[in-house]
Amino acid sequence: MNVVTNPSDSVSALRRIFDAQRSAFRAEMNPSRAVRQDRLDRLARAVTQYETRLVESISADFGGRPRQITMLADVLQVQGAIKHARRRLGRWMRTRRLATAPKFWPAYNRLQPQPLGVVGIIAPWNYPLNLALCPAVGAIAAGNRIMIKPSEVTPRFAATLAEMIKGTFAEDEIAVVEGDEGTGRAFAELPFDHLLFTGSTAVGRVVALAAAKNLTPVTLELGGKSPAIVDASADLALAARRIVYGKLFNAGQTCIAPDYVLVPAGQEEALVAALRAAVAEQFPTLAGNDDYTSIVNDRHLARLDSLIADAKTHGGRIVELAAGGGEVGAKRLFAPTLVLDASDAMRAMQEEIFGPILPIVAYRDLDQALARINAGPRPLALYWFGEDRAHRDRVLANTISGGVTINDCLLHFAQEDAPFGGVGDSGQGAYHGVYGFRTFSKEKPIHMQSRWSGIALLYPPYGRRFDWMAALLRRFG
Repeated sequence: MNVVTNPSDSVSALRRIFDAQRSAFRAEMNPSRAVRQDRLDRLARAVTQYETRLVESISADFGGRPRQITMLADVLQVQGAIKHARRRLGRWMRTRRLATAPKFWPAYNRLQPQPLGVVGIIAPWNYPLNLALCPAVGAIAAGNRIMIKPSEVTPRFAATLAEMIKGTFAEDEIAVVEGDEGTGRAFAELPFDHLLFTGSTAVGRVVALAAAKNLTPVTLELGGKSPAIVDASADLALAARRIVYGKLFNAGQTCIAPDYVLVPAGQEEALVAALRAAVAEQFPTLAGNDDYTSIVNDRHLARLDSLIADAKTHGGRIVELAAGGGEVGAKRLFAPTLVLDASDAMRAMQEEIFGPILPIVAYRDLDQALARINAGPRPLALYWFGEDRAHRDRVLANTISGGVTINDCLLHFAQEDAPFGGVGDSGQGAYHGVYGFRTFSKEKPIHMQSRWSGIALLYPPYGRRFDWMAALLRRFG
């Protein structure tokens, strides 16, 4: 059995699964390319077989999420990652040559990737399939055993994923662990060979502390305040259309959604008009609109309401861009909402919003915009809209963020040939494609000594010969 559902015995059950996986890894410490490809193939077939059920379970957990969102952001992303890895697996696994300094010739250097062992993945609720299985693809390609802890916020999906994995893999290959926050804490305390967590910065700190007890290396994919900069040279209508799409995709419940917009002073009202037109084009109404995603639960809906109430108390001007929010049947709909005259005193400018609320901040010049961004924690994503290449290059050179998309939103995440990961408060480490393979591998340097080696001239007893060799090394080394 590879599912844990009873919190009372979760610790012992977790340890049993972990020990089984570690024992299996020690029996097969370097799976062949054929074994790894077979695991990738089985995962691909399982996702295809369970596609409808996965989509339906995620929608049920949200209280209503468009099939197209789950297909695009979860199913197709996972299937694409598997295809990408399978096509390149032989190249990734290859032992590589490294340069060797002439003083060591005829010896030579090599770099050999090898699996780490047992990998833990703690996945969030917002893109539950993607953020559970895309890291797993890298870990499988690298030759590891894997334990996955889905979020308790999406229990129907977690049950479906557990059933899918149980029917596809032996427990000592890949196991899914269901359970509450207590199970999650016990999971993070297992002595994994690597642990990847995706979620909030606050919980990421807790996970990192738990992992530190075992000196477990961690990859943290967190979040934060990701800015969208609208340059004076931008086409406002085009920028607004793309910002709206990026912000309202999954109703803003995206770690790389634009969290606030910086716009040149004097262009605020023009941007509001362009955003309103873009929302009207993409979401003419909310009630009865199957294209708009529900807020995942009542707690998150209340949190968004409290952000708006707080913004009002701090002088914010609230502008709803579509009608039909609130409780509509089983759906928890939150209308796309702008916060004008946003200030640092507002919680909406201090916390990651994770919903369809978008503060608008005016800036006097590019220096002021850059200073505002750099005064806060480093964001997971940054977006810039415009045609002025000098301004674009200044933004790229003078900001630090996990990733950047120019003249659009979100799309850097979808690039399998590029690493995805945060920096500072928005995370550490990266995955996707070969970067995931490397994250879950130990790249072991190997120095191959020759029968004939000048290093023997440095052996004791020391004397004039050593001084002569040291002088040569100083001169030519």
